[in-house]
Amino acid sequence: MKTKILMVCLGNICRSPLAEGILRSKMSGETVTVDSAGTADYHIGEAPDPRSVAIARKHNIDISNQLGRKFQVSDFDEFDHIYVMDNSNYNNVIGMARSAEDEQKTDLILNLAYPGENMDVPDPYYGGPQGFENVFKMLDHACDILVKKLKNNHSR
Repeated sequence: MKTKILMVCLGNICRSPLAEGILRSKMSGETVTVDSAGTADYHIGEAPDPRSVAIARKHNIDISNQLGRKFQVSDFDEFDHIYVMDNSNYNNVIGMARSAEDEQKTDLILNLAYPGENMDVPDPYYGGPQGFENVFKMLDHACDILVKKLKNNHSR
């Protein structure tokens, strides 16, 4: 059975498209489905930020075909796990939860690497290229841990 994972940030053009691309590059499409969304509607239908596309490409990942979309309540039904990039967006997503079950499938992505620390992946939008590289490294590390977790679940 496929595990469905949603990555969420604010505009769905910087962090969550990178997280989607990184996880997709590490996992077979036969075992996992990955998507991304934003809590704001600033960039619906737009491609990821060119700096995210460039940093992904530098690491041999193509995210150029992704299109921004807004997080919806129905995403709680569609996805098994929802990983959010920062506390502000986490609160936005949790604010839309209809049940404890919706809340339980939602977590901050860096809690994979630093359990219970509730750390933010910083938004690189207003920074330079190094910010995008730093975000890539954080997400790559978290996705490595997620891959191990998913493979352990699939082998049971």
